[in-house]
Amino acid sequence: MTLNKIRLLDGKLYDKAELLKRMLDDDFYYGELNRLALSSSSLKTLLSSPKTYKFSLEYGSPSSQALRDGWLFHTAILEPNVFEAQTFIDVQSKNTKKFREAKAENPRVFTAKERSDAERLADAFLRNEHAKELIRDSEFEVPVIGEVMDMPFRGKADVLGKDKIVDLKTTTDIKGFSYSANKYGYDVQCYLYCNLFGKSHKDFYFLALDKGSLDIGIFNCSEEFYFRGEEKVEKALDLYNKFFIEGADLDNYCLTGEL
Repeated sequence: MTLNKIRLLDGKLYDKAELLKRMLDDDFYYGELNRLALSSSSLKTLLSSPKTYKFSLEYGSPSSQALRDGWLFHTAILEPNVFEAQTFIDVQSKNTKKFREAKAENPRVFTAKERSDAERLADAFLRNEHAKELIRDSEFEVPVIGEVMDMPFRGKADVLGKDKIVDLKTTTDIKGFSYSANKYGYDVQCYLYCNLFGKSHKDFYFLALDKGSLDIGIFNCSEEFYFRGEEKVEKALDLYNKFFIEGADLDNYCLTGEL
């Protein structure tokens, strides 16, 4: 296999440069490519439940309010032109007729409150010199595709600099962020992105913003955190190989343990 080609999950060879161009389109990145390459999100789903992962491949992943809020927060800071281009409807609820009609015309539509919430977070971020310094002299929303442990993976760095990768997160408890990082598999993301972008764990940072207090936290990643991510990636790929390559019966998937 040449360096500019990659074999995806359908067994076909693809040109990396062409894929990277197409990955700038969210519809392709989260749609077709979701079925052709693994990601940190797909591994987290696998670790949670292989059945849920299979369901997401067949029917797509449901869009939660947290995902909507997170996307708007990211664009408000990293892609303000994209943020301003969104459709915002001044309604009290997404269940109103006005909102449903707007959504029928444009699937990606938001309420005025969702806009103000994102702007509130972005304003706190942009007032913080430590946060601004961390993302200075960097590229934003940089796609990558490559192999990790002989499997194809896709990713998109929020912030990529010469000697850093920064991932933006929101949280409801900034002081409990280390717990959240383990619970939500941020170590998986650290391991995969460091390998895909050729960076050390010492170059990876999480920049978290508390949605309540607006406090900001900058967290670097330890070697232990990185290798914990590696262990989770190996475990997730074992599940993928067992159920989606070797064809083991998912109906017989069963968790075991001792209480």
